[in-house]
Amino acid sequence: MNRIINYTISENDKNKTIIIYLRERFYSSKMLTHLKHTDGAVLLNNVPVFMNTQLKAGDNLQINYEENEASENIIPVNLPFETIYEDEDIIVINKPYDMPVHPAINNFDNTLANGLTYYFNSKGEDLVFRCINRLDRNTSGLLVVAKNRLSASILSDFMKKREIHREYLAIVSGHFDDKSGTVDAPIGRVSDSIIERFVDYENGDKAITHYEVIGEYVVKDDNRDVPCSLLKIKLDTGRTHQIRVHMKHIGHPLIGDSLYNKEPGPLKRQALHSHKLDFIHPVTLKEMHFENPLPEDISWIINA
Repeated sequence: MNRIINYTISENDKNKTIIIYLRERFYSSKMLTHLKHTDGAVLLNNVPVFMNTQLKAGDNLQINYEENEASENIIPVNLPFETIYEDEDIIVINKPYDMPVHPAINNFDNTLANGLTYYFNSKGEDLVFRCINRLDRNTSGLLVVAKNRLSASILSDFMKKREIHREYLAIVSGHFDDKSGTVDAPIGRVSDSIIERFVDYENGDKAITHYEVIGEYVVKDDNRDVPCSLLKIKLDTGRTHQIRVHMKHIGHPLIGDSLYNKEPGPLKRQALHSHKLDFIHPVTLKEMHFENPLPEDISWIINA
């Protein structure tokens, strides 16, 4: 895959060197080193130049980035998923539930990575699978995948700096006295499980979850009334199972969560959906905003 990026130098950027200009556009040191040692990777007005060359207003700076590799051992499989947005650098996907993101033991051919590999192969393109924000197998909703090393490097840095903003919708057991709150409780792994997590104040990793109640309901399950609440949730951290563990910790486990809810209720999977995704585009630096409503397998609860 060959990516060509053109920048027109403005008055505000004149007299800067190329390396400073690209650093201000979030190019990592590793990426700059790669460009520096690749013939024809950096052109100024169609002429190869050094990275310390000074820019003038009106100059055309062209970055030529070529990537001739693909993720190994990912079997291309035609799997259903919805593409929300795609350009040369990123693809935003609405992941269905019951689809793992990455291949693992017992999940070699049913993952988003398999589906995306098939999708790009069908267009005659290779893909190194670089998913920026991950979702549990049975969590649906928005996630962004980088299509090249440059966008992956920049978006991963944004993720570390908490500059990719995510909002979830969840339906949890019970009703709340306080309609908003914050859970600040460290999360660790249960010692005898490779999957389950719990609040661990001694050895856990810092985890902060903010929630707001936006609806309260009562649904029927086996002829009993099940009170539940619709929450809007934002995260300051991204620990494995963070929302699920924190909601259990405060006594409001997710409806449908067979791992953390002793009475999971009338759903086949946890009622958790990645609802909003906001970030700065890694190349154009434009603000990107995506929203996706609750899928029908969850929304029937609040529509009933």
